[in-house]
Amino acid sequence: MKTEPFTIAVPEAILEDLRRRLADTRWPDDDAGWEYGTALPYMKDLVDYWEHRYDWRRHEAALNTFAHFMAEVDGVGIHFIHERGREPDPTPLLLLHGWPDSFYRYHRVIPMLADSFDVIVPSIPGQGFSDRKPMTTDDTADLFAGLMTEELGYERFVAAGGDAGTLIAQSLADRHADALLGIHLTDVGYPDQTTDFSTLTEPEIEFANYIGQWWMNEGAFNMVQSTKPQSLAYGLADSPAGLAAWIMSFMASGTTGEELETRFSRDELLTNITIYWVTQTIGSSLRRYYLDAHAPSHPWQRTPVPAAVAHPPRDAPLPREWAERRVNLEHFTELPRGGHFAAWEEPLLYAGDVREFVGKLRNP
Repeated sequence: MKTEPFTIAVPEAILEDLRRRLADTRWPDDDAGWEYGTALPYMKDLVDYWEHRYDWRRHEAALNTFAHFMAEVDGVGIHFIHERGREPDPTPLLLLHGWPDSFYRYHRVIPMLADSFDVIVPSIPGQGFSDRKPMTTDDTADLFAGLMTEELGYERFVAAGGDAGTLIAQSLADRHADALLGIHLTDVGYPDQTTDFSTLTEPEIEFANYIGQWWMNEGAFNMVQSTKPQSLAYGLADSPAGLAAWIMSFMASGTTGEELETRFSRDELLTNITIYWVTQTIGSSLRRYYLDAHAPSHPWQRTPVPAAVAHPPRDAPLPREWAERRVNLEHFTELPRGGHFAAWEEPLLYAGDVREFVGKLRNP
């Protein structure tokens, strides 16, 4: 294994090609609103901004103020940010993103945590600047355990995440418990076909009903990506407008892009989308869903690793008892604000909760 410094430097030819493709976008005829998916008027405005006013170089320079590295772990190239803590004896903290976000999910919160923590933010294999090699959740957890313990030399660390980052953190707790001080999550999984509904409390039943309705209304992305990711990838890899529309459809789940931009700047949304475009990783990011859906199943196991859950109010209404059922819950917070991408949306609240939980771990 080897680790080397890394600088984000997208060739100008890729950016010129992006602008050309944006200018040549062919639009659908139906002027549909958000109830059908990403609204056409919003997309036309977003694409115009992306082509004429968005400045990737400015955001690339801002990203390069972090300490980026590339490591080869078990033959897979892993990109990660590694910001060393400024205080004595910093706790290693592995921050895990999901889909359709990227390592960029944590760009606001890294400076807030890089005092009492060594902050490590990798790109999931098949996303960002890591190798375009999609892997299952368990294989990704094994890879990140190797990155943290063998490559970076940490004996034990805290893993934190949401969305796919939750699944990876839980897999780390299951498969590498000796290396985990604790896990911090913003969601803990959902009732599914393996759930014994006869054991659920009334709030958990309400939660399950909410999730079932959500999957009916918003879950098309998961079904397609778990069954026919390649068919979808052709269009998204060829059309930046198509890529942006697909990502925005999930980012704005349950709301609109206009409302979403009251919580995230348009430039931030486009920086995340542009990372997918310039790295050509949309296809490999979709395939991870297929790999997980077709991986050998194993019974869910609640691990003894200490866990915290910080529930944002814009996400599904998570009962504490469901969190207790899923993890060894030692810290539960109902955040006053925030949604599915809590660390990005409310970095002060998120950083404070992580710090409070790790303080309990270090000083029980």
